[in-house]
Amino acid sequence: MQLSVIILNYNVRYFLELCVKSVLESVSSIDAEVIVVDNNSSDNSSLMLQQVFKGQIKVIENKVNLGFSKAYNQAVESCLGNYICILNPDTVVAEDTFIKTLDLLKSKKELGALGCRMIDGSGKFLPESKRNIPSPKIALKKIIGDSKNYYASLDEKYSGYVEALAGAFIVMSKSQYIEVGGFDEDYFMYGEDIDLSLKLLKAGYKNYYCGDVTIIHFKGESTLKNHNYAKRFYGAMYLFYKKHFNNVFLWSMLVYLMVIFFRITYFFKKEKVYNEKKSLQDKPNIITANNLSYKELISTLDNSKTNFYIQANGSQYAVASWGEDNKGSVIEV
Repeated sequence: MQLSVIILNYNVRYFLELCVKSVLESVSSIDAEVIVVDNNSSDNSSLMLQQVFKGQIKVIENKVNLGFSKAYNQAVESCLGNYICILNPDTVVAEDTFIKTLDLLKSKKELGALGCRMIDGSGKFLPESKRNIPSPKIALKKIIGDSKNYYASLDEKYSGYVEALAGAFIVMSKSQYIEVGGFDEDYFMYGEDIDLSLKLLKAGYKNYYCGDVTIIHFKGESTLKNHNYAKRFYGAMYLFYKKHFNNVFLWSMLVYLMVIFFRITYFFKKEKVYNEKKSLQDKPNIITANNLSYKELISTLDNSKTNFYIQANGSQYAVASWGEDNKGSVIEV
C-alpha cells in the first residue's frame, strides 16, 4: 500500500467529518487507507464515523486519551502504507494534495518530513507551516513578541528546505518515522513535531516545505487555550530543551517564567471555547463542497480572505473559525 493517512481526533466531530470527506477525495486515485484514532471523545465522534464512513475508513477507539504522540505511534504501528500522513482533524485537503506530496517525496530521496502551506479559517497564512528549530533564545524572543527567527524566512508561496514543520500536516516515509523512533511519547501534546523534525535532521535527512500545496487548518479547534494549555505547552518546551540542549536549570526557570507570563495575560482575556453546535437566524456566508471541489473551496478562502462557514459535501453542518473572537463555530444548515 502506498499511503496511510492518520487522523487523531478528540471532540471535534463536525470538523472531523469535513476533514475525512476531503481526505477520501484526495486519496481516491491512490492505493491508500484512512485511519482515524479517537482519543476517548465524548461528542459521539465514533458514532458519526460509523454512520457516515462505514466501510471507507479504519477507526481505532481508545478508552482513554493517550495524547498526541502515543496515539499516532499506535496507528503507525499497525498501518499498511509505505508513506504516512500525520493529519489534524480540523484540516481540509485538496483533491491533489497527496498526489503532489508523494511525487515530491519520491523524487527527493534525501527528504525526511514534508509539510505544506496552511491557511486558517479566515484565509490567513499560518507562519508555523515552516519554522526554525527554536533555540531557547529564539523561544524567549517569540514569547515577548519577536518572531523574526522563529519562523523560516522562505516565502510562503515558495518551496524549499526548512528545519521544522507543523504536526498538523506531515507526510513522510513510514520506515524513516520508525528509524528515528516516531513521536517521543514523553510529549502528551505540543513539541512532538519540532522534536521529530530535529531527530530527522540529526539522522541526516532534510525537511521540506511545499509552498504550492495549500490546505486549511482551522487552527486551535482541537485544543482549548487555557491554563492547562499553558502547562502542557511550556512543559513540552521544557522537555524539548532538557532533551536537546544543555543547562537544564536555566531553561526550567525560563519555562516557569513563561507559564507565569501566560497566566497573567490570559487572566485579562475572555476564554475562547469550542461551540458544539448553534443555529443562526441570519444565514452566514457558506461555501460548500456540494458546489465546489475541495481545491476550489480552499482557493476561494485563500483568495477572498473572507469569513466563511464551510460545508462538507452531503453534510447538514457547516464549520468556521476566524480571528480571536470566533473559535470553532458549528451551524446547522
